[in-house]
Amino acid sequence: MTPNPASLIARGREAGVARLLIPGTTLADSAQAAALADPAHGVFAAVGIHPHEAKDFEPERDGAELERLAGLPGVSAVGEVGLDFHYDHSPRAKQIATLEWMIDLARRRNLPVILHNRESGAEMEALLARFGPREDAGVLHSFTEDAAFGRRAIALGYRISFSGMITFRAAENIRGAARGLPLESLLIETDTPYLAPVPHRGKPCEPAMVVETARKLAEVQGASLERVAAATSANFERLFGAPRHT
Repeated sequence: MTPNPASLIARGREAGVARLLIPGTTLADSAQAAALADPAHGVFAAVGIHPHEAKDFEPERDGAELERLAGLPGVSAVGEVGLDFHYDHSPRAKQIATLEWMIDLARRRNLPVILHNRESGAEMEALLARFGPREDAGVLHSFTEDAAFGRRAIALGYRISFSGMITFRAAENIRGAARGLPLESLLIETDTPYLAPVPHRGKPCEPAMVVETARKLAEVQGASLERVAAATSANFERLFGAPRHT
């Protein structure tokens, strides 16, 4: 049985999660995310078309509705958007064209983007470089590239987010990247319902579990949990917590 969103949010609050963001992947679930947004109580939304769904996105048909959703109260980002050359559920040229449209939407609306990047690092980096630097441009979510890639993204105005993968035994590459990046540019996430951190492997991930990701990031960074919580919360607030629509 799928948990009620309200119960997931409540359990997150009990675990100490004060702010969270619900991303969209299609027009339909972007509308659902926007409906769940409650900024007064720390719940924000993002709207966008995931690269798996890019094959079905037609700007002439769907663009106006996505633009409308991006302007709703509580919608604080465009996402989850990006490139996925692992599964290739959408043709790569279509993924790139859709991502360009999404980044352009984010810039028009003065919103950050939430970027998915799987086995597409060279293409992603080239695309972001073409758009050029922008303050608070967005975040590369569930980061799996190396620290050098992360530093170049930070120089373009992006932040780096780590998921529960940082706790996985075989994920030393991800921990290595986290060691080489400044805490002041990092975020943590669930990627709900995927990538539940240790000791919750095999369970659907939910907001309350992000505390374990924070613990591991603190260990990797050689910082206190309190410092990691403060830094990642400040980065969330700067990117998503204040109205930025134009």
